[in-house]
Amino acid sequence: MPQLNAESLAHLPESVAVPTYDRAKVTTGIVHFGVGGFHRAHQAMYLDRLMNAGKALDWGICGVGVLPHDEKMAQVMADQDCLYTMLLKHPDGRREARVIGSIIEYLFAPADPEAVIEKMASAETRIVSLTVTEGGYNFHHVTGDFNAENPDVVHDLAPNAAPRTSFGLVTEALARRRARGIAPFTVMSCDNIQGNGDMAKKMFTAFAQLRDPHLAAWMRENVPFPNSMVDRITPVTTDADRSAIAKEFGVVDQWPVVCEPFEQWVLEDHFTLGRPPWEDAGVQLVDNVEPYELMKLRLLNASHQAQCYFGSLAGYTYAHEVCQDPLFVQFLLDYMDLEGTPALSPLPGVDLPLYKRTLIERFANEHVRDTLARLCAESSDRIPKWLVPVIWINLKNDGEIARSAGIVASWARYAEGTDESGAPIDVVDALQAPLMAAAALQHDDKLAFLRNREVFGDLVDHARFTDSYLRTLNTLHEKGSRAAVEELVALGR
Repeated sequence: MPQLNAESLAHLPESVAVPTYDRAKVTTGIVHFGVGGFHRAHQAMYLDRLMNAGKALDWGICGVGVLPHDEKMAQVMADQDCLYTMLLKHPDGRREARVIGSIIEYLFAPADPEAVIEKMASAETRIVSLTVTEGGYNFHHVTGDFNAENPDVVHDLAPNAAPRTSFGLVTEALARRRARGIAPFTVMSCDNIQGNGDMAKKMFTAFAQLRDPHLAAWMRENVPFPNSMVDRITPVTTDADRSAIAKEFGVVDQWPVVCEPFEQWVLEDHFTLGRPPWEDAGVQLVDNVEPYELMKLRLLNASHQAQCYFGSLAGYTYAHEVCQDPLFVQFLLDYMDLEGTPALSPLPGVDLPLYKRTLIERFANEHVRDTLARLCAESSDRIPKWLVPVIWINLKNDGEIARSAGIVASWARYAEGTDESGAPIDVVDALQAPLMAAAALQHDDKLAFLRNREVFGDLVDHARFTDSYLRTLNTLHEKGSRAAVEELVALGR
């Protein structure tokens, strides 16, 4: 059985959808940082859809890896001619395999930063896009300011340094375009951050300000940073997925991507050098994306956090297991109805009750097999952005906060590093050491976890919040996760 690549593409079984366009005619228009599962199941998929319709052939993607572990993706992309399989897992068990061909080149920045810079400095590059995760924006959780003390940032600001960060690479490319009289590209963030384009603009221009204030001023005036909202559940690819694709579809793929059927992309239409006709592929182009992104961040993303710690402590492994349990489903719906929804802006034309029911159906898709461990990872990047704003709005408006406080308490209990059976928990977080150290103290100092003001601000000073937080934390310690969820559900009855 041959490995997936350009040569084997024509010999794949008919059950596998393949690009219908001539990839040799595709040219680069987009340089993308962070070629992980989500990008390959989302933005790259939308472009592939357009290309199959005979459109956007001048908008091919050049992927870029910045981190050392991206070397593995670089090797896979080289072996497979940048082709990969996207496997849709439907709730009824059906599977659809499709080879995506819209990525036509991949560059590994640590090996050749100059190649990455010149690729972006070229006039053919009109968009630089990002899926670098929340942590890739290098900002302080409470102040929101750019972290100029990051060692890699310090390195990139040194004279004549070969850039290590996306900030250094992108800023140098823009500086060269400015010097050469080439109009700047658009920087398009596709990460789960409220106001992701605004945040990208703030962080990239903050870096540029440290390097060259005149360049920073030019960027603020001339470089567009559109906001966007993206949505598709894309779990980590497993060896079982690789084996299943080989067995069921006859495709040997080192790094396929698996995802649910649902897809959504809402994007501000703010581009200086044009864009693909994304609206023809199902993307919603709008003037203001904020209401849509808040809906997603405070309902979908915050609900991921609502289920993952309680579920993990209770012994569940996958999101679908939690969301096939009526007790946990009711808790999620109560959070969304009574705390998440009141924190949203008006959404004309959106059926929120239907959207929330759809979320539960998506979470319960047992074929996606999204792990709770994935949802629990990097919580210090997620909770402050997705849940803490909900808490502050409801505190200000005298709204309900008990469920949100309970979610924070479940994270605090999870960070102790063992579940209710005594099994160890692998706490994956950039702030793992201080978080676990604080969690270890909370039997004696019950508010120890909340005292991290870099993560929670001054929530620890608000008695209405801490009362609810302590109530759930005590139940978690004394009776366990299921009893804690039962108590929270009882509040709404």
